[in-house]
Amino acid sequence: MTSLAAVTAWIENYRQAWDTNDPAAIGNLFAEDAAYFTEPYAKPWLGRATIVANWLARKDDPGTFTFTWHPVIISDDLAIIEAKTTYTEPKAAVYRNLWVLRLDDVGQARQFTEWWMAEPEQGV
Repeated sequence: MTSLAAVTAWIENYRQAWDTNDPAAIGNLFAEDAAYFTEPYAKPWLGRATIVANWLARKDDPGTFTFTWHPVIISDDLAIIEAKTTYTEPKAAVYRNLWVLRLDDVGQARQFTEWWMAEPEQGV
């Protein structure tokens, strides 16, 4: 069952995994048979081992971004999160994110989809 407490804990753990790129921390976020969609219509990364390997292949360096979020909807089966990611390196950029998160009974993601878009550069 998804709740604000479960979603908050998952996002805190996600941020820790993002900040450290620790394979165990990344793996602990996802159910063994999870599906991770890096974009809504992308082919998903299927299974915990594949998710960890693909995450590490395109990881962000620690200290190169900030992240803020708030819940939009949380129901028994689903959480929708609105967020903002600001990168300072390798190139300054700001992204707006919408995450669709489905947690299992132990608080691991069974499905995670990222919707993201870059903010236009100032003056454009």
